[in-house]
Amino acid sequence: MSIEKNHDYNAEALELHKKYGGKLETNGKVALSNKDDLAIAYSPGVGAVSIAIGDAYKSAGISGGEAAARDYTLKRNTVAIISDGSAILGLGNLGSYAAIPVMEGKAAILKSFAGVDAFPICIDTQDTEEIIKIIKNIAPVFGGINLEDIAAPRCFEIEERLRAELNIPVMHDDQWGAATVALTALINSLKLADKKPEQVRVVISGVGAAGVATARLLNSYGVKNIIYVDSKGIINKNRDDSKSLTKEKIELLNNSNINNYADFFVEENKFEIVSGDLSDAVKGTDVFIGLSKPNVLTEEMIKSMNDRPIIFALANPTPEIMPEQAKEAGAYIIATGRSDYSNQINNSLVFPGFWRGVLDAQYAGTYKKIELEIFVKIAVELAYHVSDLSVEKILPDMFDKTCVDIVARAVRG
Repeated sequence: MSIEKNHDYNAEALELHKKYGGKLETNGKVALSNKDDLAIAYSPGVGAVSIAIGDAYKSAGISGGEAAARDYTLKRNTVAIISDGSAILGLGNLGSYAAIPVMEGKAAILKSFAGVDAFPICIDTQDTEEIIKIIKNIAPVFGGINLEDIAAPRCFEIEERLRAELNIPVMHDDQWGAATVALTALINSLKLADKKPEQVRVVISGVGAAGVATARLLNSYGVKNIIYVDSKGIINKNRDDSKSLTKEKIELLNNSNINNYADFFVEENKFEIVSGDLSDAVKGTDVFIGLSKPNVLTEEMIKSMNDRPIIFALANPTPEIMPEQAKEAGAYIIATGRSDYSNQINNSLVFPGFWRGVLDAQYAGTYKKIELEIFVKIAVELAYHVSDLSVEKILPDMFDKTCVDIVARAVRG
């Protein structure tokens, strides 16, 4: 299907969702055509399955119960997609009911792209402790937990705690899915622009869930000259609100060659302090990564950047600057989160293959703990997969079925 700019997808989306009552339905895997079918799938036969799982739990604890449940139940291939509705797409805090269609969409993509069964679960609380408790209590039925659209900084604690307290993998897709695709796009953009990761200067506008994760992956890949901008301007240790900086922002400052938070680094003149607003931040930089608000980047700001500027304007649905404006201002490469322009940076390129790989590794008994390096590896593999690289094609096609396999293999190791 060709993409038409300015097409009224909103009206069509409302019509489709109302017509079908959402995008998902439940289908059984086995026939229930007669009494024998029912006796095997349900009572009395299902009792033997429950006993087998219970015995495994008694003999080997949670790990035994987990393994037996993967053998005998939907747990083998099932992920929970969980949100509190506090950070929906680029729309903000719309609550748990408004999160349902987005979580449905994620589940539909997982099934269609990777054959993974997923349930949308929207929790009607935004209390961190309650969310963690609820997820822990429903975890037994799932092979993994995909967190979605949970606002920062709560999302960091929720993911960290659940990873430590659950026996199944937990991944906040707004962080790691989005960040992995951004790194993929940057790897190929730097290749085209003939720039080195260790030499470029990068501005990240928006230091929420996706911004923090993107910065962590860039750091791991070797990009160290990063300026961070939040709603109050450039982040640095001298800012009036420096005492209120989150631990994540302090971590990013300490890993950057610019605006470093540690006094002794600054005193040794190894790092520089930059202050001001976004217009000050972008001067003399090579890459702009926007994960913030619509229309905050101007043509004049792009003109103040270095030669062959790379612009990732990823605010959704309206980017920090529209592609036409960015190109008019001299952008060498422009990417957005929109499907109606080339170079769409969308986490759908990562999360289906990620969960396919995780679930397969769990069942094979080869699953390893989720580490940051896994996402860097995925980004490198996806970047290498683009054979027809150009300024209009820095990423694989999301509908390229081999991408799921590439990501899954990277996860499985």
